[in-house]
Amino acid sequence: MTGSPFERLRERLAEVSDLTKAATLLLWDQRVMMPPGGAGARAEALATVSRLAQERFIDDEVGRLLEELRGLEESSDYDSFEASLVRTTRREYEKAQRVPPELVGEMRRASALGLAAWGPAKESSDFEQLRPHLEGQLELRHRYIACFSPPEETYDVLLDDYEPLMKTAEVRVVFDELKQELVPLIEEVGGAGEIDDSFLNGDFEPATQRELGIEIARAFGYTDDEWRLDETGHPFMTSPGAGDIRLTSNFRPNDLSSLFATMHEFGHGVYEWGVDRKLARTPLGSGVSLAVHESQSRSWENLVGRSRPFWRWFYPRLQEAFSGQLGSVDEEAFYRAVNKVQPSLIRIDADEVTYNMHIILRFELEQDLIGDRIEVAGLPDAWNARMEEYLGVQVPDAAHGVLQDMHWAGGALGYFPTYALGNVISVQIWERALDDLGDLDERFESGDFSDLRDWLREHLYSLGAKFTPQETIERVTGSRIDAKPYLRYLREKLAPQVA
Repeated sequence: MTGSPFERLRERLAEVSDLTKAATLLLWDQRVMMPPGGAGARAEALATVSRLAQERFIDDEVGRLLEELRGLEESSDYDSFEASLVRTTRREYEKAQRVPPELVGEMRRASALGLAAWGPAKESSDFEQLRPHLEGQLELRHRYIACFSPPEETYDVLLDDYEPLMKTAEVRVVFDELKQELVPLIEEVGGAGEIDDSFLNGDFEPATQRELGIEIARAFGYTDDEWRLDETGHPFMTSPGAGDIRLTSNFRPNDLSSLFATMHEFGHGVYEWGVDRKLARTPLGSGVSLAVHESQSRSWENLVGRSRPFWRWFYPRLQEAFSGQLGSVDEEAFYRAVNKVQPSLIRIDADEVTYNMHIILRFELEQDLIGDRIEVAGLPDAWNARMEEYLGVQVPDAAHGVLQDMHWAGGALGYFPTYALGNVISVQIWERALDDLGDLDERFESGDFSDLRDWLREHLYSLGAKFTPQETIERVTGSRIDAKPYLRYLREKLAPQVA
């Protein structure tokens, strides 16, 4: 390498980013295109690429460059690209140095094999089929945690992978506030009379659902030259590089959930799309954290996609596409149906209120697993008991219970809290956007979402990961994570139902 220390650091980080993005593409292919028989070979390829990326990143040369760049970091403006890159890279380097590349490879291999096993296990509702993979993942996570100095809580190490610098105790404070307010709210809404949503279940042609999903996404900002939408068993978004946004959804023939899944994944995609391209191929070139990412997926899915103005615009189009199923259903009835609060089995289909209880349940179970208070074998019973306690529903089988999500099969322990944190942050950002933009109802009713998208790109998306998650939230909203705006939003939205 030649050039200044900063240029040499950028070159090294670009190599690491390229390897990481190659792994991202391999994972996308595994979950969208790869035949099942390729799982073993794919796991080895992912393990190799991930190990190489780790080796390139924790190399002593990176440490020497970071030392040489201390002066540049201190003399540069805190907000500058240079200071942000050195500061963020140093934190990630010091963390990554503690983890042997061999363990990183093992974890990636186990993730690929676990995800490959999850689909068939869920399909057959056979927890025992997946149990060895979950036990292996838990053992690997214990080894990973052991790489770090003992934290206040062992779960902090896992949480930090998805929500950097946040502590378990901080999450618990937010979740306790949510539980305190949401449990009685669920009871209030549940006793307020039945809302008919039977028409949401019927014969809905998957190909038409996909067309409608793309139509919505295009209105939001999807373009054919930088985006694509594919089908998969569990919706997700990934971006193998700048200008390459890959959404997935699940087009079930008996309901319309794919529309909300597509809007959700669009929210993830537009965040990655909106990151300043100058940050590409560096640790700054993506969304800052999973909670902030989820704030955007939940914003586009719920704050936009479940709003009255949105459906005033799009319901006639939906009604036209499915006239046999929805021709006699008026807009108000449809709006009420897609906002119905009712405890249910499946997280991704849950309403805005009960969704958070699904997350709190998983957060608590993850801590119990990591703290050895329950064993993997006891997970289904523990899951079923808390579902009945928190949501009053009985789980009929593992597919509708502990096997419904792919996260644990892939080793993503510590991820789930970011969903509910994202709900909270979404309203904080939403209120700030409305302060600047004014009422958006008329624009949404005409199918114009550009002002919101452009505001978010300017104030949030473009920042990438230049600042910590908490700094980013404070810069956008003016405050730290605060559940009160979110709880106020829910109460105001549901007031007509409980009146």
